[in-house]
Amino acid sequence: MSRLLRVRCPTFSAHRPRFSSTTSTPTPPSVSPGPPPRPPFHRTRLALKYTALAGASTAFGVLVIGAAIFVHDAFTYSERHVNRVPVSPLALHPERGGPKNLPIVRVLVDDEQDEQNARLADKPKLVIVGGGWGAMGVLNTLHTRDYHVTVVSTETFTTFTPLLPSAAVGTVQVRSLVEPIRKIIARLRGHFVQGKAVDLVMSERLLEVETKRDGGTANVYVPYDKLVIATGSTSSTHGVPGLENCFQLKTIADAQAIRRRIMDNFEMASLPTVSPEERKRLLSFVVCGGGPTGVETAAEIDDFCQEDIMKYFPKICREEVTIHVIQSREHILNTYSEAISKYAERKFKRDGVNLITSARVSTVSPDAVTYTTKDWEGKPVPQSIPTNFVLWSTGIAMNPFTKRVTDLLPNQVHKKAIVVDAHLRVKGAPLGDVYAIGDSATVETSVVSHFMDLVEEADKDKNGKIDFEEWEFMVSRIKHRIPMAEDHLTEVRAMFDKYDKDKDHYLSLNELVPLLQDVEAQLTALPATAQVASQQGKYIGKKLHKIALRTHAAHLNELPPPKDEDVCKPFRYLHLGSLAYIGNAAVFDIGGYSLMGGLAAMYAWRSIYWNEQVSARTRGLLMADWIIR
Repeated sequence: MSRLLRVRCPTFSAHRPRFSSTTSTPTPPSVSPGPPPRPPFHRTRLALKYTALAGASTAFGVLVIGAAIFVHDAFTYSERHVNRVPVSPLALHPERGGPKNLPIVRVLVDDEQDEQNARLADKPKLVIVGGGWGAMGVLNTLHTRDYHVTVVSTETFTTFTPLLPSAAVGTVQVRSLVEPIRKIIARLRGHFVQGKAVDLVMSERLLEVETKRDGGTANVYVPYDKLVIATGSTSSTHGVPGLENCFQLKTIADAQAIRRRIMDNFEMASLPTVSPEERKRLLSFVVCGGGPTGVETAAEIDDFCQEDIMKYFPKICREEVTIHVIQSREHILNTYSEAISKYAERKFKRDGVNLITSARVSTVSPDAVTYTTKDWEGKPVPQSIPTNFVLWSTGIAMNPFTKRVTDLLPNQVHKKAIVVDAHLRVKGAPLGDVYAIGDSATVETSVVSHFMDLVEEADKDKNGKIDFEEWEFMVSRIKHRIPMAEDHLTEVRAMFDKYDKDKDHYLSLNELVPLLQDVEAQLTALPATAQVASQQGKYIGKKLHKIALRTHAAHLNELPPPKDEDVCKPFRYLHLGSLAYIGNAAVFDIGGYSLMGGLAAMYAWRSIYWNEQVSARTRGLLMADWIIR
């Protein structure tokens, strides 16, 4: 009966005493009473309370933001946005002169729009030709009241060129890589002339600029006191016919054209009326050149085909995509370490990118690329790749204006750039008037050309021989003239003893010449990279600021103007490393150390490029693009 009661009566079962298995002492129940349930009206009141708080905070936020916008608008727009400033008659009707009797724009339209601009009109005129990394380096380091600054460029904005391959396939948007030049020079109250520099009159300090007007062109002279040439370079043709059928990747317009062609090829390849041979040609992408630009573009196209369009095009289109990289050397990324080159080649092999090394492109037609390789006997073997997309990225050549400058000056024998001295002054031009930086310039590495000057400075006793003390002095002068030779002139005593053939403790002129020739043979020109251009631009900007300060002080004290050597040491390039993107992976060559890897390296590559962006606006947009991807 008791068992039946325990089963049927849950209350009795729940509250009966519990007994231990070892003792008969009962244990008290361990049931703790919970909080009493809240009535329904209490929960409703809490919900209404939190809803009211959320609404109040939202309303407060809207009011604060609205008030901030109102204050911004109230203090942003003023009479200077409405009132027109009369244009100076000198700007509307400039004088004519120069060898070609062209208008000379000594006064620009906005030179007299306010008091600050009017004061700058009397400053020395600094003209910068170009709008790339070198020009931006100069503009970002100049001070506001130093010069009357004018930028001459065919493009109205500056572009972050290292990420152009990403823009070509839509990984990042175009607006994330560009910044208007007028916005950058506004800090300096500078001026912008959209045009193409075509000629230079150094005797009268006049730069001839071709501008657009009334559907045609009109040339004018822009006067200067200091001229900085930062026009960059063009792609080298190597004498290959048919390059009009190729794309290049130098500007935003090039990136946009490449993206349109890639999408058009996929759209045509997806049509049911296209033959298998034509589909294969449309989906074949050829990159000529295995340098950083060519490799990164091939990697971005591969990512685009394997990731971005997988859901939007038929499977047959994705499976028939082929990417080819044609390289004239034995390895891609040949300017990097051997380990990096081999890592990139293995990565491309896994991804299915076809690498064709030790090959030279012979012709490019609208529907194919022909190249030659060598067989086991060393004989050339022509081969062809049907394609509807060819990117040409095989070295650099002179910009037309750069070529014109070299033609005007003596001793300018370099085939790809203007020769400048250690202070980045154009050799042969009036000293301190014309500078050249970036791809348009190459720092002099010829030691033998200074042979007679070095001997005259070092030969103190004028006996026609150089003893060890005079040799040490000569080494110091070589380092001053050519800073890149510093690393090759460390073992001074050993070099002296090595070339002192007759062991008379003197270097004769016949012994000195081969020594200098061997030193010169070890020197290499600076690479044509954005890193070099940026450092040179910053160097020029800082130096010009110092020259402006010293010139003003010299004018007050009636002293001669300072020279470059008086205010600044020669330019020294600091190599911060090289990096390249190879498709969800990246490689780094930093200070002799080779780093390579997958996603972690790719994020490091992104962080470096993000930090090098032109402005905070482009940094924010670039970060948003990568997050969206």
